[in-house]
Amino acid sequence: MNLHFKKFISYYKPYLGLFVSIIICAFLATAVALLFPLCTRYITQNVLDGDRTNAMEKIYITGAVMILLLIIHILCNSFVDYRGHTMGAMMERDMRMELFEHYQKLSFRFYDEQRIGQLMSRITNDLLSLTELFHHGPEDLILHFVRFIGTFTILFFINAKLTLTVFAFLPFLGIYSFYFNKRVKKAFKTNYERIGDIDSQVEDTLSGIRVVQSFANEEIEIKKFSRENEHFMENRKSIYKNESILYQGVTAFTQLITITLVIVGGVSIVNASLSLADLITFLLYIGYLIEPIHKLTHITTQYQEGIASFERFMEMMEIHPDIQDSMDAVDIKNVQGNVMFKNVGFRYEINLEPVLNDVSLEIHAGEYVALVGVSGVGKSTLCSLIARFYEVSEGEILLDGINIKDIRVKSLRKNIGVVQQEVYLFAGTVFENIRYGNPDASREEIMEAAKKANAHEFILELPNQYDTNIGQRGVKLSGGQKQRLSIARVFLKNPPILILDEATSALDNESEKVIRDSLEDLAKNRTTIVIAHRLSTIQNANRILVVKDGRIKEQGNHEELMDQKGTYAQLYQV
Repeated sequence: MNLHFKKFISYYKPYLGLFVSIIICAFLATAVALLFPLCTRYITQNVLDGDRTNAMEKIYITGAVMILLLIIHILCNSFVDYRGHTMGAMMERDMRMELFEHYQKLSFRFYDEQRIGQLMSRITNDLLSLTELFHHGPEDLILHFVRFIGTFTILFFINAKLTLTVFAFLPFLGIYSFYFNKRVKKAFKTNYERIGDIDSQVEDTLSGIRVVQSFANEEIEIKKFSRENEHFMENRKSIYKNESILYQGVTAFTQLITITLVIVGGVSIVNASLSLADLITFLLYIGYLIEPIHKLTHITTQYQEGIASFERFMEMMEIHPDIQDSMDAVDIKNVQGNVMFKNVGFRYEINLEPVLNDVSLEIHAGEYVALVGVSGVGKSTLCSLIARFYEVSEGEILLDGINIKDIRVKSLRKNIGVVQQEVYLFAGTVFENIRYGNPDASREEIMEAAKKANAHEFILELPNQYDTNIGQRGVKLSGGQKQRLSIARVFLKNPPILILDEATSALDNESEKVIRDSLEDLAKNRTTIVIAHRLSTIQNANRILVVKDGRIKEQGNHEELMDQKGTYAQLYQV
């Protein structure tokens, strides 16, 4: 927790000047507030019950002082409220940015095991409560402690016995608050998990809404959501129950303090050991005593909610990316595209069977190589290892003679272009999606890339041409159109190594022909690795590699493999 505390405090550093200003103003507002009952006591004891000489003048002067104190109090509190919340929001923004940047560093392996809704919840809902904690946490703890000590000191000097009688209740109140705060914290932590489950369910259903409606399974999705919603509701009931017990218990204790004060104070007045003015002062200050107790209880609840959020934030931040640049990693330039596998093995988890086993292979610069085999034999995994989307479990992969672990990840991936079967387009325009391949490209370069991908003509037919909004994931485009935009992105990137992961398998014959022509142009003068679904599309490959049981079982061109009458020939004849 010590490391977490240091991390928590570090977010104040950029706003240290503002934070100090807020604390000073809050401290001043608290000090001013403590003076109001003393002004009342002065009028009651020294003016009304004492020497009446110049009484009216003293009352007016005291009133003027109280108005001045009120103005100072309002101005200080206004600054604290506005600037404090702003500071908290800025710190929340910084954390959200840090978490999002951390998400970008985590590998495919991490995302294979996560639900997107849970990740979204951590970056949105979890951090909202931290704004209040960042603002009110240190400020309230310091200032209400000061108010508490200030009140105790003033009351002690007025009447020590009565003050100690009142404060005798506080240890019991502290024990009570501590016990129920632990229960509230546990409930809050579960609450964020439930919110994440709801976000995951919503994200899953809405992302697949076309599948849901095509199968007329709306009722199934409603039941699934209802189940998560009910779990969330049950947890909220637990929070409200424990909060209610906590708050009502604290209220009972504070009211008991007031009752005790009235009874003991009344007896003391009868016995002439306490003046009426002092009892009135005690009753006025009891509000200042009770308010910190109420506030500290609220702060504790706020603290529990905020810390539950912060702990979930730190859980994510402490996940170290399993793919990182080594200390002496280098950038690569003038890449030729020679790829070599040396005794490469890979498994997703230590206790799982290997997906690839002792693969040794060299793909020469500019060579067109196809990978074939039944589903699940490791074709896509083999290609993912080249770009370090996953890390090899054994052996090494070399690019132009350099171990890819010694190349900066960003530099490595900038030299590899991937066209996948499942195209992902971002919400936005055609122009923005193509430019994703090279954010610095000019409009002319983007249009040229579209022409090479055979996308320019259909783009011109869109309502706003290159500035047409294509919707979430490109829903306004056909499968062939989306694929051509993804190819245009890679043309714009212009990488020396190209990986085509079954890029045409989901298309109709007409779209496949157009896109195949685009891919052939794209593959020229590049090291190209094709994962083939339809074997008829890769007969012209320089070399065909047959993957089976995690190994390269056969290799050669189409004719050579057909003559061998092995696995490739069997797959081709199916």
